[in-house]
Order: sequence, then C-alpha cells, then structure tokens
Amino acid sequence: MRPIRKIVVLGANGAMGAGAAAVFASAGIPTTMLARTVEKAEAGRTKAEQMAKGKVPAKSIAVGTYDNDLAKVAAEADLIFECVAEDLETKRQVFALVDRVRAQGSIVATVSSGLSISAMCAGQSDDFRRHFLGIHLFNPPTIIRGCELIPHEGTDPEVIAAVKQILEATLDRVVVECADTPAFAGNRIGFKVLNEVAQLAEENGVAYMDMLVGTHTGRALPPLATIDLVGWDVHKAIVDNLHRTTRDECHSSFELPAYMQRGIDRGHLGRKTRDKGGFFRVEGKGADAVTFVLDPATGDYRLLAEVQPPTPTFVERMKHEIRSGQHTEAFDVLCSSEDRDAKILRRVMLGYISYALGRVGEVVGAARDVDRIMGFGFNWAPPSVLVDAIGAGRTIDLLDREGLMVPPVLAEAAIAGVPLYAEAHDTARFFTVAA
Repeated sequence: MRPIRKIVVLGANGAMGAGAAAVFASAGIPTTMLARTVEKAEAGRTKAEQMAKGKVPAKSIAVGTYDNDLAKVAAEADLIFECVAEDLETKRQVFALVDRVRAQGSIVATVSSGLSISAMCAGQSDDFRRHFLGIHLFNPPTIIRGCELIPHEGTDPEVIAAVKQILEATLDRVVVECADTPAFAGNRIGFKVLNEVAQLAEENGVAYMDMLVGTHTGRALPPLATIDLVGWDVHKAIVDNLHRTTRDECHSSFELPAYMQRGIDRGHLGRKTRDKGGFFRVEGKGADAVTFVLDPATGDYRLLAEVQPPTPTFVERMKHEIRSGQHTEAFDVLCSSEDRDAKILRRVMLGYISYALGRVGEVVGAARDVDRIMGFGFNWAPPSVLVDAIGAGRTIDLLDREGLMVPPVLAEAAIAGVPLYAEAHDTARFFTVAA
C-alpha cells in the first residue's frame, strides 16, 4: 500500500468537506480542497482553518477548482476524499471523472452517510473499485471521533486494513467497520429513534417528548432539538432512504410524519432557518431570547414557557440519581414505574436497545461495534450500557412484555451472566443533567 502523504478533498465548500480537511491538515497531511469555484474553495479553507482552531497554519491548505486542478492534484494524491452532495448520480459523475485522472493504487473514499458504496463505484475501473470504500465521519469531525468504515464486496482487504490503521493511529478516530447496508449502523439506529420520537410528538406534543426523552436518558441533546440541529431536510433524506430501502421489524418507524413534510414545504428546516424554526424557534438573542415550540396539529408556534409540561416525578427521581452518579439506579426507577409517562419512555428506550443490538450480524460484527458508534458517533449512551444498567434478564423480560425483538447477543449475555458493555470507559460520562 502506498503511504498517505497527500490528500485531496472534493466538495470543499460543504460542512463535511471543511471538517474533513481540518482533520487531515491537523494531522500534518498536506491537503488540497477543490470546489466549483476558487471563491467556494477559499470559503471552505477559511472554515477548515477555523474548525482546526490553530492546529494548522493559515493558508497551509491548498485550494483549487475541478476544471483547473482536478487532473493534476488527483494524479498526485494518495487519498481522494469525496464530500459532494448526498446524491447517488452526482457522486457517480464525480467518480467517473476521478477514475480518469487518479493514479493507480490511490485510495478513493466517500463520506456518504448512507448511500450504497457498491452502487457508487459500479462501472468504474477494476483498480478504482479495489481501492474504493466509505469513510463516514460524523459532523463536526473535529469534535466527534466516531467513524464508520464501509467497504463493498470488491474492496481490497489490504486497503481496508490500511485505511483503518490511518484513521485510528494518525487521525485519532474510533473506527467501526460496517456492512454496505442502507445508512450503515449509526444513522440507521439513531434516526430510527429520532423519527420515532417525532412521530410520538404528533400525539403527545413537542415539548413533552423532548422533556421525557431528555439528557437523563443518556444523550447530549433531546431528540427533537437534535433534529433541529441536523436539519429537517437532512433528517427527511435519511429516513426516506431507510423507509424505501429497508424492510426490517421497525420499517414503520422510518415514515416521516406528515406534519414534518408540511413544515419542510413551508421552509421550516430547524436551526438553519432561524426565522422559521423547526420544532423550536428562537426570537431575540442572549438574555432577551424567547423560545417558541411547534404545535404539530396546526403548524403554529406557541411560547414554550406557556406549554412546557410539568416534569413527571419519576423523571425527577432519575435526574436525582444521575446527579449522584448512579445511572443504574436511575434506570431502576424507569423500569419500576407504571406511570403513563414512564411507559412511553420505557418503550422508546427498549426500542433503541432492541433495534441497535438487533443489527449485530447484519450491519456490524459485534455488540461492541454498535456501542462504539452510538457512544462516539452520536454521543448517546450505548445500548449495552443500558442493558447492564437494567440487567440483561430484566431487559429481556421488558422486551417480551412490549412485544419487541430480543437480539441474540442479549440472550447470550443473559445466559452467560456477564456484562455486555466491553469498552474500558466510564459509563457515567453518557449521563448528564442540569444542576
């Protein structure tokens, strides 16, 4: 394998192009960023330098355009990293150009978050296909270390091993190898939960669901606030793709709620459309900021302070235990309560455990892989951490009661009587609540 001494990033002006360039350049690898125009490439470089936070000297990243520079820099690059629009045909057109000018033996990777890796390289040269794979960085990659590595059936095993070594040793990524399946592991699991909560918000309310499935459940940000951060358009693209291309036990969970489609049609995309908002809309800044929340039934916004539901007693008890560093006791509170609110939250959390661990053997090889991508890619408490907090046997009983699938890896852990979480990390770090 040729060493990675030069990298070219295609799609310099996008958020992921800039973030990837910041990661590469911060590791000391000479990086060139290409876009349609010099102005867009320059904007991407500026953003990459800002994201690198002083780890790369100003102007140390080269820039150029596809028309003027692709042939030269691709011929010299050891890794060509594609970050153009998340559209299969657009990417295939780019790869056809790259295949004509790249050096034999150079690695070509896509940052795609869920498109078919094999479909993207179909029809390209044998050498291209052998050296092609997916490297799904999570945004922003300068902060989030989780990374999915996705070969297709024709990727050379030596390429897979070499790229994994570079990602881990040089770029400090936490790497999970995934099968070439729709949305891979992290987005398939994560957006199943996010969209399920969005569906539940139609009946129960936006403020209620984000209060119920808050940071005390092992996530840095509540689900609907997360969708606002990601962008409703991005959320729609991911769940529509999964609804179209998967037929698993949670197929209905990927159906975009109709009220979200109506909002998208009106230009409500979350934080990126500050004036229109998404689930939440903020008016004013600083101490004068006022938050409004969406009413899914009408599409109107109401003052959050006027509709914020009271916090259930069991949630307050969970938060108390977590503040004391006792997340195991917090989940005992959840699993013991028979309140309607607790039953809704328990169903969401058990659904996450069942679906995530159910992807073992289909998308990833072991429970540890699911745990690593959810813990280091989504910054959510990994499913195995939740199983260990609840107890494997008790988790199985609760899954049976809910009519949810019991994943084989969970059944095996219960029989063996051993913890399921295999990482040597402090599990309490996943659980935080405001003082």
